[in-house]
Amino acid sequence: MSAKRVDPSTHLSQHMESDGPYRRRKYTSHYMDDSNPHGKQSWRGLSGRYRYTSLETVAVQFDFSSQDTEFRLAAREWLRTNVPDGHPPHSGQASRDFALNWLRRRHKAGWSGISWPAEYGGRGLSFERQMIWYEEYVAAGAPTPIDPTFVSLNHAGPTLIAVGSEEQKSFHLPKILSGEVLWCQGFSEPNSGSDLASLRTFGRVEADYLIVNGQKIWSSWADIADYQELLIRTDPNSKRHKGLSWVICDMKAPGITVRPIQNMAGAKHFAEVFYDDVRIPISSVVGAVNDGWNVAMTTLGFERSTAATGLQLELSRKIELLLNMAQVSGLASADPQLMHELAIARAEAAALRALTYQTLFRTPDSVFEGSVVRLYFAELSQRIHRIAMDILGPANMDRTLNALWIHDYFESYSETIAGGTSEIQRNIIGERILGLPRGAVK
Repeated sequence: MSAKRVDPSTHLSQHMESDGPYRRRKYTSHYMDDSNPHGKQSWRGLSGRYRYTSLETVAVQFDFSSQDTEFRLAAREWLRTNVPDGHPPHSGQASRDFALNWLRRRHKAGWSGISWPAEYGGRGLSFERQMIWYEEYVAAGAPTPIDPTFVSLNHAGPTLIAVGSEEQKSFHLPKILSGEVLWCQGFSEPNSGSDLASLRTFGRVEADYLIVNGQKIWSSWADIADYQELLIRTDPNSKRHKGLSWVICDMKAPGITVRPIQNMAGAKHFAEVFYDDVRIPISSVVGAVNDGWNVAMTTLGFERSTAATGLQLELSRKIELLLNMAQVSGLASADPQLMHELAIARAEAAALRALTYQTLFRTPDSVFEGSVVRLYFAELSQRIHRIAMDILGPANMDRTLNALWIHDYFESYSETIAGGTSEIQRNIIGERILGLPRGAVK
């Protein structure tokens, strides 16, 4: 498949089906057929059925080759026979075992690291192929992409590919893809959450080592991780964004203490991490010493755009499940307001997919465009899970009967915090993309 930039002026004169900034034009698909292998709750996004054209930017047109179709069908068939039964554990050693076993199974069959470089264990395919895999993965009802491998596959790995040394890439990337290790993130601190530049965990340079002291919080899966992407201050005279370093921290190093935190969903995948004279080799710095802010922005760029692609696609599948639940329960005919909310959510999820693809398959006007997708996804996720609670109703709040929906509802509250709060995302959009003046600092 190729994602081509198209001059809008050659397309806007053609027949359009709807008004608005994004207009939809039907054309003949070389992939879609009328079969529905996943049942009536299935959907296809990158199907070639529609192309979206912006009135203000170039369009993105997807052209599928016969090889793309073969890849999609192969992914679909493998998932059909290999998706694990049941729901994965939410935290602890059991969640690590489940996630790594599932990743190993995918890796052994060639379904991990689709777009990662072949020399580091990936398949070296286009990101378009990666997107096809995401779509088939979600449509098959595979385990949620938010599992203990999330940081490894979507933060650490892509960051190392982008800015890591050859030694760092050669050592870590194959281990990540083959399911040998897990990573966690060490960015936020008790008094430095969304204001990441104010962090105080310090690494003192002594010969070939950094001696690290301080504390991190909200470090997902730190209690079961092997490595951590750790952001620390390495210049004692620096302020704010300057003087930070992004380092690879061995979570088994002496001086590290991890204390899991239980969230309101009942899971313990968050943790506090304490560092007492932890020795980290200078060779574990990614990028340059004191240039960690730029590396961290690379990491957060992935987190705010490509990292959550699977979750963004998963929202559409959840809406179809909710529609089915409403029909089975009789709410579809008894509660028109609920059906109106579902219809709006369905349209918003389709818009999110279009926004995601537009962001991924064209040269961005700004490196901060991922914040647009992140903000829209986070708030839409909360709306969809609130609708789920309305459909279940007070009589069905038993976690033993509807554990997954209730768990995901509580977890959705973190979406407007993780990766930068909604307020931070709006600031980024206003200041960095729209060029609005910064508000006065109080």
